[in-house]
Amino acid sequence: MARPIHARPRNGKRARPRGGSQLFAAVDLGTNNCRLLIAERTASGGFRVVDSYSQIVRLGEGLARTGQLSDAAMARAIEALGRCAEKVKRYNPAASRFVATQACRVASNGRAFLNQVHRLYGVRMETISPKEEAKYALLGSLDLIDPSHDFALVIDIGGGSTELCWVDAKAAVERGVDGCARRPPVLGWASFPIGVVTLSEGFEDREPGWYDRMVAHVRDILAQNDAASRFGPLFAAGRGQLIGNSGTVTSLAGVHLRLERYLRSAVDGVWLSREGAEEARQRLHDLTPQQRALEPCIGPQRADLVLSGCAILDAVWSLWPADRLRVGDRGLREGILLSMMHGAQPSKSRRRRRSRTRTATPGAEVVS
Repeated sequence: MARPIHARPRNGKRARPRGGSQLFAAVDLGTNNCRLLIAERTASGGFRVVDSYSQIVRLGEGLARTGQLSDAAMARAIEALGRCAEKVKRYNPAASRFVATQACRVASNGRAFLNQVHRLYGVRMETISPKEEAKYALLGSLDLIDPSHDFALVIDIGGGSTELCWVDAKAAVERGVDGCARRPPVLGWASFPIGVVTLSEGFEDREPGWYDRMVAHVRDILAQNDAASRFGPLFAAGRGQLIGNSGTVTSLAGVHLRLERYLRSAVDGVWLSREGAEEARQRLHDLTPQQRALEPCIGPQRADLVLSGCAILDAVWSLWPADRLRVGDRGLREGILLSMMHGAQPSKSRRRRRSRTRTATPGAEVVS
């Protein structure tokens, strides 16, 4: 439906820019990563990736403790954003969006940081709301929805927050990309200020039982949302599907598949059983941080964060159970691209209002 196609450069060279009117660009500055996608729309309504960039910047490092973005973290993010801005300028797309999420939403110096980015590179970054973040995660995952289920839960585990979006599965498939870009069939959404970075920083001890305590902590917070009682029994009855499109989920799938190196084509769209996920998580749990860093689908930059992501996933899975989960190597950037391509861009006034939106309170939910 909306599955991205990655262009294969000829003769090992990077794909060359095509006509600017054909291209769209999306930059996502998260709490942990800075990512860019430049793509062109295909006749089927999806898109073909022309160029991409991803860099772990850990913008939210220490944020939970100080309430501010640190100088070192901002410097890393500024360097990555400079590379993104250079690529976008070179390709000259018809439309582009630079968005920031949880770290910039909650940091007391988040707006000052984004103003600095504007002065340096001339790009205006939007701080999008958690609800908008959940919507784009859904839009990027549409073709992973199985209409044999009544509901789908899209799980987006970030560095500083986790967004959950409950969807009418049959309506999503019937409406397609165009319909969902304009009016996504969202039954409920929630944003929780718990991500892989913030949770890791809150559970630094490794005393026996630390992982179970971390899962219980997350579960207690998630359970405060009334979606646990509203949708939990429906998922327990087999009527719901889980979709995970974060780095935690794709890394866990790669470990489960025992890949010798991470392959998007092997991971994107694969079904991961609960037993398979638990086995892969236990393997990672039993390794030292140094050993986890040697895992080809983990690496040194995720070695100290992947288990906190697994704890969030375990907590979600326990409250909204399903036999298996569909893995998506896509998310916010892909949703933003599809939204632009299908004419569902927010107005400038709405963007300005959203740029001032603060994070939702724990357990807050909005029902469409």
